[in-house]
Amino acid sequence: MNFFTLEAKSGNARAGRIVTSHGVIETPIFMPVGTRGTVKALEQEDLEALAAQIILGNTYHLYLKPGHELIERLGGLHKFMSWDRPILTDSGGYQVFSLSDINKLTEEGVTFQSHIDGSKHLITPEKSMQIQRALGSDIVMAFDECPKLPASKETLHKSMKLTERWAKRCKSVELKSHQHLFGIIQGGLFEDLRTESMQGLIELGFDGYALGGLSVGEKNEEMVAFCASFVPTMPENKPRYLMGVGKPLDVMNGIKAGLDMFDCVLPTRNARNGQFLTHHGPLNIKKARFLEDSGAPDPECKCRVCQRYSRAYIRHLFNVGEYLAGQLITFHNIYFYLNMVKEAREAIFQDGFDDYYTKFYNNYTSNRWE
Repeated sequence: MNFFTLEAKSGNARAGRIVTSHGVIETPIFMPVGTRGTVKALEQEDLEALAAQIILGNTYHLYLKPGHELIERLGGLHKFMSWDRPILTDSGGYQVFSLSDINKLTEEGVTFQSHIDGSKHLITPEKSMQIQRALGSDIVMAFDECPKLPASKETLHKSMKLTERWAKRCKSVELKSHQHLFGIIQGGLFEDLRTESMQGLIELGFDGYALGGLSVGEKNEEMVAFCASFVPTMPENKPRYLMGVGKPLDVMNGIKAGLDMFDCVLPTRNARNGQFLTHHGPLNIKKARFLEDSGAPDPECKCRVCQRYSRAYIRHLFNVGEYLAGQLITFHNIYFYLNMVKEAREAIFQDGFDDYYTKFYNNYTSNRWE
């Protein structure tokens, strides 16, 4: 059976199926981020109720605590966290970017200083593959460097070639039979660099291709324009993954460009700060205007939170520091993302994605809650 099957298109927007040993993933798909083996504030039963098809784990954090070898001894990440559906693990490469003040980059790899206890660790492409093999994730990401934007073309070219050399080393490591390896295309906003990066990865041969190094300092409109132009040139017979992006409109613009897979911490992180993501834009539950508001957080949402609880009640929970507030908002936000991509998929099958996109965009930017 094919790992990826393209089932329908509407403009450049695509609907497909990814088949893994832990289940089928219907694309376009949003992957909730479970950095340390948990999607913050949710139980696995919640994720199942939300019909989450795949979640993401973080190689760097799981390597530091509790350790990939311990997880492997306990049956792998699926068994360890009691999650029998697909898992994608990132490579740890993003920490090269986000923790750049406590690491050293060389041809060999990256020497990290642990943010937990200050101990030093060298992660090479081979080490990243070994960690992810031990974790047993279904989709493994190649180890890459992710430079911050804006950056000079010379800097980005140097980084892109390093990522390509590292990708070749990743390919040399044998993974478990059920695992699939994705290559990461780098090159900033320069399409010629991205094309060169992509062609190098295609020659190596990967099961899917990701765009890394976006939403790392460039203007949002630059990212949107780049994706609209570049994504249609990516291999059509392989999954296309936009890493770490982003806001609901970023995901919708990504789908419109022809991307299949998305992840971001925004729905969970913003939930912990009191922000609902709704059909009519972000809603900050802390605002005084909701003190006596008996309405649902998102009147158009069918999730169990919006069907049961009021804005006034959740505002109260948040303002007195009850954990339940973050839990309820997180549940809704993940539902919102998963429902958004589900509706987008249905629209693609009906060849009506542009109409769905326009309606979603107009509603979301109406800023009803401002």
